[in-house]
Amino acid sequence: MPPKYRKRRRRNNLGLMTGILAVMLVVLIVVAVTLPKGSANPSSPSSGPSADLPSSSATVPSTDPAAPTEPSVIKVSTATISNTGDILMHRPVFNSGYDAATGKYDYAEMLAYLKKYAEDADYAVANLETTLAGTDNGYHYSGYPSFNCPDGIVPSMQNAGFDMLLTANNHTYDTKDTGFDRTQKIIQQYGMDYLGTVTSTEDHLWQVKDINGIKIGMVCYTYESGDRANGYKELNGIRLSQSAGNRIGSFSYQHLNEFYNEMQQNIEQMEAAGAEAVVLYLHWGEEYQLRQNASQTTIAQKMCDLGVDVIVGGHPHVVQPMELLTSTQNPDQKMICLYSMGNAVSNQNHEEDVMDTAHTEDGVLFSFTFAKYSDGTVILESAEILPTWVWRQSASGAGAYTYRIVPLDKQLSDWKSEFSLTDQAQKEANASYNRTMAIVGKGLGDIQSYLSQLVQQTEARLGVK
Repeated sequence: MPPKYRKRRRRNNLGLMTGILAVMLVVLIVVAVTLPKGSANPSSPSSGPSADLPSSSATVPSTDPAAPTEPSVIKVSTATISNTGDILMHRPVFNSGYDAATGKYDYAEMLAYLKKYAEDADYAVANLETTLAGTDNGYHYSGYPSFNCPDGIVPSMQNAGFDMLLTANNHTYDTKDTGFDRTQKIIQQYGMDYLGTVTSTEDHLWQVKDINGIKIGMVCYTYESGDRANGYKELNGIRLSQSAGNRIGSFSYQHLNEFYNEMQQNIEQMEAAGAEAVVLYLHWGEEYQLRQNASQTTIAQKMCDLGVDVIVGGHPHVVQPMELLTSTQNPDQKMICLYSMGNAVSNQNHEEDVMDTAHTEDGVLFSFTFAKYSDGTVILESAEILPTWVWRQSASGAGAYTYRIVPLDKQLSDWKSEFSLTDQAQKEANASYNRTMAIVGKGLGDIQSYLSQLVQQTEARLGVK
């Protein structure tokens, strides 16, 4: 072989060895860099303090301050309560539910459009403004001024998604002890809750309902028509028996301090029973007045001072304003008040009633939501108003009508097709919506703005993510 060729081969062997040494050096450097700080050589036994350190960097806790952490407090539950106004059962209203084929009364048609909204709530409440005395106790079915309605209204309300009926109002005693006691019995028979009356003086007028793990104290009162001057109470001009008088939540405008003291005791007892919020249903005010009167304003402020969270009002048969009140004792304590929900259903119509403005055809579904956090904090987080309208149509028979409670939901694109409205009904429904929002709109806006801020401030304070 030529000498020149052999020399070139020796240079190539030297380069190869140099390359191998370089690669080995790089590998040793990489291994040294990737070993955890303080770790021993993997091929040698560990000794000293470094023996307890992890063998892989993947198990070393991160010290990055930006690393995500679980919040210490979270929202754990919400409870939405929806409320509608007077179920005012005039004769044409209760006759509308009669089925000649079965001889029974059913009001599914009247409540059909409202059903979805009641069922969507966690708890739904309505004011039952009638008695259920039946017809085999010396009474007959009747409307104003002494209401006695077929029992069918109760299962109909239940099937429409309602959970509780309010039984303290000015018509609670229209059929005296017979109707007073039987009304409660029928509601119990269908498994519904009721509030405002009790079957025994041993029972509290208040209740604490556990709704999705949030305990809500509830109590219902109605105004008395008399002044207790003769030592007895009256509703709708009818003197109450001593037994009934002690089993109805009622107050006298002439003796408000007695009512305030009783409410303070109710609140203390509800809180002792675990109540985390308090809702008061009040049957008060003046019929057909579009604004609250001075007595309502005075009572509302006192209830706020006592610690009530929400007042839900009824009786005037028209919608009245909403208001956000602040306690005069504690500026952090605020209360929302809807002075009147108006009529959920009635025969009071602009064509033949005391108000040709049609306000008696208007009502609301008033919904509010409580939120609870894992540290036990409970706040009122939202409030909503859904205007409703009573669509009355002529039916076969003299003076006969059908009634439908129409929810005026702006999220629906077309009320006419959704509810099979006539052109005239569509026009009246729009007018009803505008009437209601003109009354409640400002107060609702104030309340929603406050509650939005309250949620933000609460969750910032609690560290909720």
